[in-house]
Amino acid sequence: MKGLKKQRRIQIIALAAVALIGATGLVGYAMQDGINFFRSPTQVMEEPPREGETFRIGGLVEEGSLKRGAGTEVAFAVTDTNATVPVRYTGILPDLFAEGQGVVALGKMEGETFVATEVLAKHDETYMPKEVVDALKEQGVYVDPAEQPES
Repeated sequence: MKGLKKQRRIQIIALAAVALIGATGLVGYAMQDGINFFRSPTQVMEEPPREGETFRIGGLVEEGSLKRGAGTEVAFAVTDTNATVPVRYTGILPDLFAEGQGVVALGKMEGETFVATEVLAKHDETYMPKEVVDALKEQGVYVDPAEQPES
């Protein structure tokens, strides 16, 4: 009797371990499309994303790059002052979207152009997304708005 109980206990533990591994694998597979990594324009140019990968790109909207097309089509470039990535977006831009301001866009690369499905802009005159600030600091070009003289 004791041998049978011990064997049953080992089988239950083994079955529970297999179920746990399977559940973890299914959760990881399901979350695959829900995780969007942030990349700066320099990172996109140095290490191009794999085909069809959805990610967020952020930086500053390059001065003079904003071009409006027919309807709600817009083209602009995102830069971190070291590299620039052209962006194409179809939709209504946020009210505070402007050249020279911080922006984060979600989408995929199609060739050399980033095709955005969502564009987020700053929400006041001093805010900039943390990822954009970090990327600009890595480039050595970040200027804290609090340290700038009033104009």
